[in-house]
Amino acid sequence: MTLATAHPSQVPTAGNPALTASAAIAVIAAATLAGAWFFQLVLDILPCPLCLEQRYAYYLAVPLGALVAVAAARGAPRPVLLAGLVILALAALANAWLGAYHAGVEWGFWQGPTDCSGPVVNLGSAGNLLERLDTVKVVRCDEVQWRFLGISLAGYNVLISLLMAAIAGWGVVKAAKT
Repeated sequence: MTLATAHPSQVPTAGNPALTASAAIAVIAAATLAGAWFFQLVLDILPCPLCLEQRYAYYLAVPLGALVAVAAARGAPRPVLLAGLVILALAALANAWLGAYHAGVEWGFWQGPTDCSGPVVNLGSAGNLLERLDTVKVVRCDEVQWRFLGISLAGYNVLISLLMAAIAGWGVVKAAKT
């Protein structure tokens, strides 16, 4: 059987850039989420509100990347595959922007959201203040909890998101040519 007569599900990955790109993005996003949960649950490095927002793009990329990969493997129409890859690229680019914003907050380049980098307000009545202080752990967006090679987790999010956007862009360009 030749590639020209092969069923779309039997076409090798190398000849199917939409499948390659979307599967790679899904795997990278899943690994990144696994790493984030490892830092949170095992190393007790709790995420701030901006960290949690940066996970949304990965929560989108895992199922959407897998869905586009399955669709590509089954020979879905090119416009559907291209649309899925474009959505993955836009989500990754938006997440890179959010990560860069967060890294800028950490470096003190600009003020972050007041709910995680401003003064602590509204702790309730004085009667339950001590009780609230014992139960509430405020994770600030402007304080770096962990760095490796001088880069925080927000900085690594920028790099990973840009990698995913580049892979999606490669998939769009290659899939549009086939």
